[in-house]
Order: sequence, then structure tokens, then C-alpha cells
Amino acid sequence: MSQTVDRALSILPLLAQGPADLGQVAERLGVHKSTALRLLRTLHEHGLVYRQEDQRYRLGARLFALAQEAVENLDVREIAHSHLVALNDRCGHTVHLAVYEEQEVLYIDKVESRYPVRMYSRIGKPVAITVAAVAKLLLADLTEPERRVIAEKLDYPMYTSRSTPNAAAFLKELVVVREQGWATDLGGHEESINCIGAPIRGADGRVVAAMSVSAPNVVVTAEELLTLLPLVRRTAETISREYSGTTRPKKA
Repeated sequence: MSQTVDRALSILPLLAQGPADLGQVAERLGVHKSTALRLLRTLHEHGLVYRQEDQRYRLGARLFALAQEAVENLDVREIAHSHLVALNDRCGHTVHLAVYEEQEVLYIDKVESRYPVRMYSRIGKPVAITVAAVAKLLLADLTEPERRVIAEKLDYPMYTSRSTPNAAAFLKELVVVREQGWATDLGGHEESINCIGAPIRGADGRVVAAMSVSAPNVVVTAEELLTLLPLVRRTAETISREYSGTTRPKKA
């Protein structure tokens, strides 16, 4: 990276901490004020910084617009797909990716099990929101008032004896899921199907999607499926880092 570009980019995190004047910017960069002024003018011309009436500089509106546009154009499915395939290669079971949109949790990707006995699901189909592991993960990330409003509006069909019976039980489980960072559906939708899931997070730490591994109990028991939880969580964390543009923290 050229020195000029490096210096210009170094101004942005400085201003993210709050407005700064020319002298502060020059001191932080270790350059003469004339050099700092030239860099600030260039960033100002592109709308990335703004000069206030008090002569201090702050981040410009164009920078926020670009950030929002970038987030909106991120395709979590495109980013996640190869990792879902790799997970399926390792465990052999059905892998799903889901998002929460307009009061529904929808599957947006699926990698089919290699075993002859499989679960029925399809991309674009809403999931059973009160029992599905991916739904619990997505709703658990909402604020407590948001969770309560949604929970109280839902119906609670008893698909099996293990289905979530009512709003109180659902809200209680969402608290547990939020705290532990993973979720299960152990026979809650279909007696013969078990599922474990983990969240995918954006740069702000909020859950943008959820992934899961599902398998019939004739192929693998619930206890055996749960042994895959560390692998599922690592996969979700890898997707999260790639989606958010972060890297694994360096070891001390």
C-alpha cells in the first residue's frame, strides 16, 4: 500500500473516535499540517470526511452510506455455501442455512445428507418457528421486548410431545439459547429428527443467519449428533469471520 493511501486511511479510525482538528490529525499521522490538510481535503472531496463550522473534521455521511450499501449487498448464502458443503463432507448429514425475514424463518440454502434416510425440507420454505434450532437462534438475538411480542403472537402446535407448548416456555428457551450461543431441536418437530445449530454473526455481533445439522435418529442418535456441536460452531464462526471481514484473533 502506498504511503499516501495508508496515511489517508489512518485518518478514518481517528475520526471514528470523534471530531479532530488539523493539528490532532497531523500529530496522529506524524506528518506536517500541510500534508494532513491535503489528505483531509481529498477525503472531504469524496464525502468521507466533513469539515465542521468549528474547523474540526468528522466522518462524512458518504462513508456511512457506503458501509450500509456494502452490508446490504453482502450475500450470506454465497459466503457460507462452501463451508456448508465442507461440513456436510465431514459429517454426512443435512446442513441448512436460514434467515429471519418478515416474521418468518426461511431456509436459504441446503446441502443434502449422503444417507438414504433423509429429512424433508426445501430452500425457501418457512421452518417450524417454535421448535426449529435455527429459529431459536435467530429470535434469541432480538431484544427482550421484541422476543416477547413475537412469542405472544405465535401459535404453538404440538408436533410431538417434545414441542414447545406455549409462549412462556418459548421465551425461557430463547434466554438459554442466547446465553449458550447454540440451539437444538431434539424431536420437537418430528420425533425421528434431531437438529443442532449455531449462529452466524455480522461485524456488529448481531446474528444475521443461522446454520444447522439435522439427522434422523435411525442414522445417528441425539447424543451422537451433539458430539458434532463443536464442529458446527467452528463452522459458524468461520463463516461469521468471512462475512464480517474479521480475522481470527492472534494468540498471545
